[in-house]
Amino acid sequence: VYRQDGTIIWVSESIRSVRDADGTLLYYEGTARDITEQKQTEAELRLERRTSERLILNILPQKIAERLKRGRSRIADHFSEGTVLFADLVEFTQLADSISAVELVDFLNQIFSAFDSLVDRYGVEKIKTIGDAYMVVGGVPSYQPDHVEAIAQLALGMQQEILRFQRPDGKPLYLRIGIHTGPVVAGVIGLRKFVYDLWGDTVNIASRMESHGEPGKIQVTADVYQKLKNWYDFEERGTIEIKGKG
Repeated sequence: VYRQDGTIIWVSESIRSVRDADGTLLYYEGTARDITEQKQTEAELRLERRTSERLILNILPQKIAERLKRGRSRIADHFSEGTVLFADLVEFTQLADSISAVELVDFLNQIFSAFDSLVDRYGVEKIKTIGDAYMVVGGVPSYQPDHVEAIAQLALGMQQEILRFQRPDGKPLYLRIGIHTGPVVAGVIGLRKFVYDLWGDTVNIASRMESHGEPGKIQVTADVYQKLKNWYDFEERGTIEIKGKG
């Protein structure tokens, strides 16, 4: 309603009808209470809740966030199939030493934001960044029948995207990318600054594919090759020694 000075307030009204002996309506009577402050508080709480939910969804997959909101204190799942990708900027240490901290963070933010857009496009799940490393999984926590191909497309897209960036000295940037597919365990651990993370041999091998890979190349395991050989071109690298695997 409007006050006499033209300002608008919210009111809560409690009203009853007054009738004569024959039931004819005579008038209404009741009270009106100013609840403007209450409505403002409710609006602020709704805004804070939406902001909190957006923050949670930026940290956790939607399905996992919903389970936590329902009171699930323990999140741990086994997936028989998942495809894990690790990507790493080549010679990042030298790059970090050549520019200021602010420039470095801004540079990484531009690159990883471009990768985030590709992750959304292919429907896979970004897990985390570790320094200059970027970790993604397909088929987890939501079922995705083409998760191996989706990760392959992501990897190719990332290699194209990195071409848009240059080091401060004008030299090109290169990515090492490693991919492996297989069973994984996923869940949320800790009470503070918790993250949705992955564990298992599949994760370790994908990481080794990246760390033992070559600049500008996407190194995959035989399991990935078998699933994609009819749709993509591969080049056999030959036998290499993988730490902890032989």
